Amino acid sequence: MSTPTMPANPIGAFFARVGAPRRPWLTGAVFVVTAAALVAQLADESLLGHVQRDATAIDAGQWWRLITGMFFQDGGLRGGIFNLVALAVVGTLAEWCFGRVRWLVLYFGCGLFGQFLSYVWLNPVGAGNSMCVAGLLGALAVVVLRTRAAQPPRGLFVAAVLIGPLAVLDTVVHDNHGMPALLGMVLGLLLSPGRSAG
Repeated sequence: MSTPTMPANPIGAFFARVGAPRRPWLTGAVFVVTAAALVAQLADESLLGHVQRDATAIDAGQWWRLITGMFFQDGGLRGGIFNLVALAVVGTLAEWCFGRVRWLVLYFGCGLFGQFLSYVWLNPVGAGNSMCVAGLLGALAVVVLRTRAAQPPRGLFVAAVLIGPLAVLDTVVHDNHGMPALLGMVLGLLLSPGRSAG
């Protein structure tokens, strides 16, 4: 199967060197499902209330909201578009570096972790795939730090160094993206040696 051409931008070129550039089929599939969910909730404004993370409803037995909360968006059209663009970019780079099986573990593992912590502690009502993307971002930060010999662009390296402290600060101020990013860093340490699998 043919692989994508090498990216022209320095960040994409770096991840192409340390990963295995491939067509991001998995990222694309999750993108399509998430985009379809956004369109559905925009078409029916009452839908979000039935699928978002809601501690009261979860306590009443609607545990599946922890899953559906990863596909629908509480930020409306603007927030949804931002999250979809982030998924497309970060997801593609993560799929190159970790392969598809590990991508699934990172994306949905970190997303579900974030949903659960939000339910029990940080933010009991909400929805969005941004915590899933935060997990991928944390894992990619580890890739950058572990492959410094591959000469990442300076700005990318600085950003990777800052991900951990910012994730801790994010958690301290009770935002729900910090803990998924930290879990992504831990999983990135565990999963990055076999990046090309999947």
